[in-house]
Amino acid sequence: MQRPLSFFSESKGYRWYVLGTVLIGAFMSALDASIVNIALPTMNVHYHTRLEIVEWVSLAYLLTLTLLLPVMGKLADMLGRGPLYNAGFIVFGIGSYLCGAASGIFALILWRVVQALGASMLQANSLALITQVFPERERGRAIGIQGAIQAAAMSFGPFLGGLLVERFSTQSIFYINVPIALLGTVVGWLILPKPSANRPKFSFDYPGAFAFSAGLLALMLGLTQVTNHNWFSAHEHVLFLSALFCLGAFLAMEIVVPKPFIKLGLFLERNFTIGNISGMLSYMALFSPMFLLPFYLERVLKLGPGHAGTVLTVVPLTLSIVAILAGYLSDKFGVRPFTVGGMVVMAVGLFAMATLHSNSSAFDVAWRLVILGLGMGIFTPPNNRSVMSAAPEADLSVAGGLLNMMRSLGMMGGVAFAQLIYAHELRLITAKLAVEGLTPAKMERAHRHAMMVGYDKVYIVMIAVALTAALLSLVKEREERAGRIAMHISLGE
Repeated sequence: MQRPLSFFSESKGYRWYVLGTVLIGAFMSALDASIVNIALPTMNVHYHTRLEIVEWVSLAYLLTLTLLLPVMGKLADMLGRGPLYNAGFIVFGIGSYLCGAASGIFALILWRVVQALGASMLQANSLALITQVFPERERGRAIGIQGAIQAAAMSFGPFLGGLLVERFSTQSIFYINVPIALLGTVVGWLILPKPSANRPKFSFDYPGAFAFSAGLLALMLGLTQVTNHNWFSAHEHVLFLSALFCLGAFLAMEIVVPKPFIKLGLFLERNFTIGNISGMLSYMALFSPMFLLPFYLERVLKLGPGHAGTVLTVVPLTLSIVAILAGYLSDKFGVRPFTVGGMVVMAVGLFAMATLHSNSSAFDVAWRLVILGLGMGIFTPPNNRSVMSAAPEADLSVAGGLLNMMRSLGMMGGVAFAQLIYAHELRLITAKLAVEGLTPAKMERAHRHAMMVGYDKVYIVMIAVALTAALLSLVKEREERAGRIAMHISLGE
């Protein structure tokens, strides 16, 4: 479907050049995701606005990114993965510069949407490009390296963000992306595969894309609003019913459309479907407790923000170390032992986290987080490899976009669940204390109590989620059969 530049394609190490280019984009987008969150409190003061508005600096980016991942994956499969990935560098760089130059909070939110547009071009194509150029025997190692770089960037982001904000300005966290994007643009133009001269004629299923995107947007907005309104309020009902209607309409259209937005036949392949679902569950199991941990560390254990941030970097650091080895070993022994084992380790880590109490130390938290990072590092690269290997080459970018979309939905669903439990417990204890008259000391006690009760409930549920992902991974098919099914899907058989 695509052909590389002849100069680089003649090199035996061409696939590693492509991986290196993909890693630039992976590092940049992961760094930006983690570097911005640390600066949100400073933005609140800098732009003289309310916290609920500042939160949209992060939320607008995440919503736009998740929404566009399947669309960009489809466009990449039709127009060429290399050119769209390179365009991602350009758009992300322009968006980063405009974010840094934004004069107000609403302009910043708008340019964050542009940033997310560029990031969607990168993330929808990263795994597809790796799968396209690497043979099956090396694919797990390459995906593991990419996962390790992303995790390292996420762990480095808060430290670098804090340093830039403290030494320079809030705008500097966006300007730092510009030289990285320029480097990626030049390297990508030289190295990444070019579209085939005889690629199929452009044909895009606009109604299907609109219905899917509208349903996904309604679902994500519903997840972000679960603590702003009662779960059973009319507001929530409208959003979730709209999501159900739009996604149902999407399925009905895709069955009869000759060239659908997403080939539903992809989901007939067991490894593809199970890998996506278990991937979503794994991120839900990780991000639900990770949302509560900063509150626990700062309000219960009384750690400072810097100390708490250092403790939380244990997860991505452990993940980055383990991911390369897990990807390499999955090339030799298959993915099932690692996807099952990784989620079992994750469940053990969550159980260990559930034993923390109000007198635990930072070290008690840190060694338990190592287990969580170990479980995710063992699980993620092999699972990603199984999903991408199950997809036909003509749909690799769509598969990559859907995989990253499911990851984002898992993150949002996990955070929404944790928020819901915490807010519910806080309302209950506050109502009881209100009878006696609320004081600052009583409100602090209410937050601590809600935290510990909600903490236990979240971990119990997430242990079950992790074990469900392990059971799903246990019923995956052998990869050789998955590859044959993917070939039949590609041929339309």
